[in-house]
Amino acid sequence: MPSTKSSTQQKTAKVLSRHILFFPLLTLVLILWLLYRSLFNFPVWFDETIGKAVFFGLPVWVYVTITGYDKIIETFSSYKLREGLLMGIAIGGIYGFVMSIVSLVQSGATVQAVMLFDSAAFWREFSLALLTSFWETLLFFSFVMVVLMEKYKQWSMLKTVLFTAAIFLVFHVPNTFLRFDGAQVVSQIFILALFAVGQALLFYDRKNAFALILSQAIWGMVLLVHAW
Repeated sequence: MPSTKSSTQQKTAKVLSRHILFFPLLTLVLILWLLYRSLFNFPVWFDETIGKAVFFGLPVWVYVTITGYDKIIETFSSYKLREGLLMGIAIGGIYGFVMSIVSLVQSGATVQAVMLFDSAAFWREFSLALLTSFWETLLFFSFVMVVLMEKYKQWSMLKTVLFTAAIFLVFHVPNTFLRFDGAQVVSQIFILALFAVGQALLFYDRKNAFALILSQAIWGMVLLVHAW
């Protein structure tokens, strides 16, 4: 009979071998994504539909196909939909409220009622926000974080959350430098870091992709409304 220690070592070796492609694939995705964003300037709708489907969605599909690791897909299970939507609205509402208060304090503006939901432009932007959050949740949380949680089971929650947030930032910071300058860069990176940590904590606890998709979409719309 094999010892418990030997059995554990075998399981660990099997996990490591199954995820041997993880970092090479993630590095390739990062390089291709940075090249795409620096060399091309397609409309936002193209980036959030075709662009991210190719650079974020396709690699995850390839990984699942090669490894057979279906826990990535399980984060989108239908039984998680209701809880995820409710939680996404709640967390997204908190994100939105905090960002609205920060924006009002910084700008010194007054609160005015605006019928955003009656605007066709609002719903077009919200549709794009949902697409953005879908692809980013798929890559950074359903893929990256789920694999990290299995590959490095000995890691603490804090280490897993911070490492996931760091990967999220590595993909987003270059675009921040392209879009902003001066003090705006620092504030944007700080906001992105807080958001990434918050999303990672939520996902670590629930492993529910729907909650992250909706919360990020709401957060993105608040940033758009307040011109962040």
